[in-house]
Amino acid sequence: MSKVIDGLYYSETHEWVRVENGIGTVGITDYAQHALGNVVYVDMPSEDEEFAAGEVFGAVESVKAAGDLNLPVSGTIVEVNEALVDEPGLINKDAYENWIVRVRLSDEGELDNLMTAEVYRSTIDE
Repeated sequence: MSKVIDGLYYSETHEWVRVENGIGTVGITDYAQHALGNVVYVDMPSEDEEFAAGEVFGAVESVKAAGDLNLPVSGTIVEVNEALVDEPGLINKDAYENWIVRVRLSDEGELDNLMTAEVYRSTIDE
């Protein structure tokens, strides 16, 4: 069973976001990293790039698949996780600790469009 953390918001495309002081920390879920297998590359945007909610902001590649990363909320990238450049497999060790980007949210109301941990759990358990 995949790990799901309470207090985070989840997208249908298996990204999570944790919001503190208007900044969203975004990564892929434990479910997604299990489905991908060993992550070998993470394509990340540049700081100061702006994205709309649901827009592709990068990609994750594994030995068996590649998948687009969709930003769950609109905003401006304020930080990328540089550790993933050299060690993309950190995502497999802990998908929640090893986030991908931080984004300054342009509309916190968009969080209402995402799933709670409880709803996400029921989605992946089906």
